Amino acid sequence: MQQKLKGARFRWINEALYTTTGDKALEMVQNDPTIFEEYHQGFSAQVEKWPVNPVDVFIDYLRSKPKQLVVADLGCGEARLSATVGQQHTVHSFDLVAYNELITPCNIADVPLPSDSVDVAIFCLALMGTDFIKFIREANRILRVGGELKIAEVVSRVSDVDAFVLALEGQGFKLTRTNAKNKMFIMLDFTKVKRSPAKLSDKPNLLKPCIYKRR
Repeated sequence: MQQKLKGARFRWINEALYTTTGDKALEMVQNDPTIFEEYHQGFSAQVEKWPVNPVDVFIDYLRSKPKQLVVADLGCGEARLSATVGQQHTVHSFDLVAYNELITPCNIADVPLPSDSVDVAIFCLALMGTDFIKFIREANRILRVGGELKIAEVVSRVSDVDAFVLALEGQGFKLTRTNAKNKMFIMLDFTKVKRSPAKLSDKPNLLKPCIYKRR
């Protein structure tokens, strides 16, 4: 019974994060910090069932790079990326709550990094807000021209890959690689070619929220 209650609580938190803005999500977890703890407990339980964890793909990628890079892990969760490759690269980890000392708490639409200061920006299952385009624009701001944007998302959320790619290319990026081999996740790599346009064109319907069936 307790596990069922925990599962129901996780699903409620998950849906709330997917169906609100980044500012409101930050306010929600600041008002009740236990929300973030409960979410990550439920998320960790799910991860154990996955055949592949996309964060491991990003870890392998960064380990393969001989040159030291500046990395922004946007929506970092428990900051596994920093904990694993933080001695090889400079990794800045951001999420709604400082789950540990590696994380800077903030809305990832507004991170405390200078413009044009990052080599690689990563969203690993982190485009959760209805205003996710603001997260993309912030990644564009902090990335240097030629820097990499790497995204992993749940396949079921991206109903129209071409439209999603077009929206990101409209924010100053160019698609360089698509990996849809995994049944659960799609991974997209982009390069920053120019700054995002001054005018924001929100695209909330390009990513479906994770809504669970009511039992």
